[in-house]
This record gives sequence, structure tokens and C-alpha cells, in this order.
Amino acid sequence: QVQLVESGGGLVQAGGSLRLSCAASGLTFSSYAMGWFRQAPGKEREFVSVISSSGASTTYADSVKGRFTISRDNAENTVYLQMNRLKPDDAAVYYCAAPRARFYFSRDQKEYSYWGQGTQVTVSS
Repeated sequence: QVQLVESGGGLVQAGGSLRLSCAASGLTFSSYAMGWFRQAPGKEREFVSVISSSGASTTYADSVKGRFTISRDNAENTVYLQMNRLKPDDAAVYYCAAPRARFYFSRDQKEYSYWGQGTQVTVSS
């Protein structure tokens, strides 16, 4: 059974930083790209970032490019999202997700089959 567990969310002042973690189990982690998505109140869930299975390739939404960094530690079965210079618009529930197949790299949430429970990020202005 695949399980993804996010952690690291919290309340931070605008301009501050947070690092989110996602611990994965039940899948061959090193064979899967991993994505981060977020959903703000009243908004649709949106793509944030994705990293390839090896970590060699990364993609970011324009809204977070230059501020967020996705990374992974395959030895620890964990993917991270370092969020810097946070803005109020970044406030959302952040979800970690794994795609439907090994080595599948996509920013389309419809291609993701496994999702974590989400972790809340609140940014005060």
C-alpha cells in the first residue's frame, strides 16, 4: 500500500521560509518522479513542482520559480520542497504526489495516482 506523508507546514510571516517533507512508502521510490501541488481556500488545486526519479530534472510553476526548490533523498525515500520568500498567495494546503507509473514525469495532476494527506502552510502579511 502506497503511503505519502507530508510534514513541515506551519505559520510563517511573509518573506520567511519553510521546508516541507514527504515521506514515501509502499513504492520503489527511486523509480518515481514526485510532485508537489497546493490548494488554497476557494481555489482549484494547482501544480507547484515536480522532480524526476533521479533528481536530475525539475520543473516549477511560474508563480514559485526562483523561490521554491524541490529536492529528494532516495536513500531516505523523501522528497522536499524548500519554500523561500513566502508570499500570502502561497498559503495553501500542500500535497505530495506520485504519478501513475514509474519514471513518468508530468505537471498534470491528472497523471498522479498517489497523494498524501496534505500539510497546511499559512503565510501572514
